[in-house]
Amino acid sequence: MSLFPRTFASGLTLGVVIAVAVAAAAIAYERYDTRTLKRTVKRDAVMCGVNTGLPGFSIPDDKGNWSGFDVDICRAVAAAIFNDPNKVKFIPLDASERFKELRNRKVDILSRNSTWSMSRETEYGLNFAAVAYYDGEGFMVRQSRNITSGLELDGSKVCVQAGTTTQLNLADYFRANNIKYQELNFPSLDDVLKAYDSGQCDVLTTDVSQLYALRLRLTKPGEHAILPDVISKEPLAPVVRQRDDEWLLIVKWTLYAMINAEELGVTSKNIDDALKSKKPDVMRLVGTEGAYGEEMDLTRDWAARIIRHVGNYGEVYDRNVGEGSKLKIPRGLNQLWSAGGIQYAPPIR
Repeated sequence: MSLFPRTFASGLTLGVVIAVAVAAAAIAYERYDTRTLKRTVKRDAVMCGVNTGLPGFSIPDDKGNWSGFDVDICRAVAAAIFNDPNKVKFIPLDASERFKELRNRKVDILSRNSTWSMSRETEYGLNFAAVAYYDGEGFMVRQSRNITSGLELDGSKVCVQAGTTTQLNLADYFRANNIKYQELNFPSLDDVLKAYDSGQCDVLTTDVSQLYALRLRLTKPGEHAILPDVISKEPLAPVVRQRDDEWLLIVKWTLYAMINAEELGVTSKNIDDALKSKKPDVMRLVGTEGAYGEEMDLTRDWAARIIRHVGNYGEVYDRNVGEGSKLKIPRGLNQLWSAGGIQYAPPIR
């Protein structure tokens, strides 16, 4: 055996090579560690990435208090962990930075009208937890044009946000239907809205849910119509980093608990009665039977905390974007499967 350290062609010793490999492994582990819940508890807050401002989904008031459908998902996660829906720090992110900042651990959850697609999971190393809102791309036009269908948009100037699935869907739709159009793309949704409102283009395209929200911000909202066409599938879901199964389970089952609660008729108003229920499905939901929360390192009453502080899925939908809100978006596909929609959650059992 040689008395001298083994060297490689590059001149590095075996010890140096091993040290480099260990450092690389440490970096990889840090990038994909599985301690989001531990860090969240230590920090005493959930870091939640949201839209920079979209009425009904995530928007701050003049005092910096956030509200909206996406906001409530993060509040529900905080309620499950801390029994306090206010232990959330909201980080506004635009479309171009949202996935990068999640991967960089600036946020624990991205709850920001983001479409679940295969490439976003494979390319970015992310997991979409569960579909929170079934959406689809649509069109908004001025009522004065007397247009009733997307097939009548030949020759239109269309405003769209760059770098989104919306832009790709737009091109596919017009090409498939042999319709000519001129695309005007902008880096932010605010820029898209300003361009449309000022008349630079005569069509605005984005998810239908966003069209309802954006219409409220126009100079004369009543002069604009949202066409009935839905040209794409846009399953919107909260997003987490891959290789953290514990955290994925918590975010996923937080949403599922809210959906199951609506199906079982358990609300923020009757949660105390539900805790006394002898119905097996209700008992498993609120934690009086089984230890489902403890299997995720939460408490047995994790779902009861969510419902008490935030509400079930129907309550969250109604007050933020449904009939109890200014947007008044019909439930449509987001109605429960038992009521004509496709919103569906696996059972807690």
